[in-house]
Amino acid sequence: MRTKAPQTNLSSKPTFPKGLKTLRIFLIAGLALSLLSACLSAQPQVLSSIQVTLMVDGRQEDRQVTAGTTAQGLLDQANVQLNQLDRVDPPAYTVLTNGQTVRVIRVREEFEVEDITIPFESQTVQNESLPDQREMIIQTGSNGKLQRTYRIVYEDGKEVSRQIFKETRLLEPKSEIKMVGVQKPFTPYPLPGRLVYLAGGNAWMMEENTGQRRPVVTTADLDGRVFSLSPDSNWLLFTRKSNRPASEEINTLWMVNLEAPDEKPVDLRAANIVHFADWVPGKTLTVAYSTVEPRATAPGWQANNDLYLTSYAPSGMILSTEKIIEANFGGAFGWWGTGFAWSPDGELLAYAQPNAIGLVDFESRQLRPLVELTPYQTRADWAWVSGLGWSPNHQVLYYNSHAARPGIDNQESSPYFDLTAMVVNGGPTLTLVEKAGMFSYPVPSPRLEDGSYRVAYLVNTSREQGESGRYWLSVMDRDGSNAIRVFPGEGNLGLEPQRVVWSPEPLEGGDYWLACIYQGNLFLVNSASGDSRQITGDGLIERIDW
Repeated sequence: MRTKAPQTNLSSKPTFPKGLKTLRIFLIAGLALSLLSACLSAQPQVLSSIQVTLMVDGRQEDRQVTAGTTAQGLLDQANVQLNQLDRVDPPAYTVLTNGQTVRVIRVREEFEVEDITIPFESQTVQNESLPDQREMIIQTGSNGKLQRTYRIVYEDGKEVSRQIFKETRLLEPKSEIKMVGVQKPFTPYPLPGRLVYLAGGNAWMMEENTGQRRPVVTTADLDGRVFSLSPDSNWLLFTRKSNRPASEEINTLWMVNLEAPDEKPVDLRAANIVHFADWVPGKTLTVAYSTVEPRATAPGWQANNDLYLTSYAPSGMILSTEKIIEANFGGAFGWWGTGFAWSPDGELLAYAQPNAIGLVDFESRQLRPLVELTPYQTRADWAWVSGLGWSPNHQVLYYNSHAARPGIDNQESSPYFDLTAMVVNGGPTLTLVEKAGMFSYPVPSPRLEDGSYRVAYLVNTSREQGESGRYWLSVMDRDGSNAIRVFPGEGNLGLEPQRVVWSPEPLEGGDYWLACIYQGNLFLVNSASGDSRQITGDGLIERIDW
């Protein structure tokens, strides 16, 4: 009998006995461990700790630290405290390697103060007002003082750097100024009244004749912003540069008695006067002035546009003071300031601002405009303000008006300025000289024998140069007629803008003369003929009054 063989399922997995299956697992695990062992034996050996050296505060020590420790970690382990300026080499964030050295550099700084003397300078000024070869110390020199602070850096107790940290000038040096007389090359001429002039920061006076000169104030610090004789010619009002920084105080107001030689200047205890201070006519030792606030930026001040009236004793003691006008905006370009001018009788006070001419109303304590002006656009750090001149009969005010220029849209930039006269009590306003220039500075003469007067003024040599250019000195009748050019002569360079002064009385020939500054020297000019006399030759004259 034939037996049928069993059928085999070819798709099924082979089966193994249970023991063989376990053996297979052990063989695979052993093979894996062998491979892992081979891989590990191929890698470099990693240290669990390293040895480093620490150098700090003059000692050196070796330390064992865990691999991967940073320099800061080493310092923490060694309880090393770092000060603010201390340095670590290598930097604290560096991961250390075996055998590396970490150094702590102790850093400290000190400040050392040193006082240094600043020697004063010596200056020699030639002056015709002194006899030939005579010397005069007009300003005693004094040393200054500088405080210098050094920053000194020490590393591990050794100085490694010394630098200037700051410098402070405790005291500015004051120059010694020596004046040496030189021979006067000009003939002396008779002189009515007193003529005072500012030269080299000092005030001088001529009396009786142009050769008789004596110093009045020799402090060498007059700034020329105020320089005015009193109506009786017995006192001089002037400003001096302040000893304080200009951003804190610009100048101070003083007066000096001209009646006696060697009189000391008197401090009037008023400061920061840039545009106006003058004697009040008809009142003894009474001064009106306006102030500014100093600024570090150009032009160096902000105008207050105020007005004070103060009476003084000869000693300078204030007898009374009164604020007539409070500080105010001052109209267009009011930051520059307001100009003022007293009528000869002291009853009226005119004012000038870039956009108006008017009078001070003492009852209401307000400014009363009489005429509006088109302000001049300088596009710079200054503003134009007209000069003012009163007639001797107190009725007519002369000033410059800003005239229009045809063909331009912005009339504020017009270079044309006319010389104008206005009858202040409601009378007419007349243009006397067209295109005279912005700095004409009209100055009426004293009353003449026939009761009339003449007007001295400046005329721009080009008529169209705006703020630039020089000027001719001219004289006209009070109504603008009979105008003549009197100085300088044809072909000569013109005058710098200035306010000329009339002689208080006629000179020889019965004519009134004018005093002006030309190329730094004092000249006297006959207002009728134009004859001129040069009085000084050292080129130092800055301001005059007569």
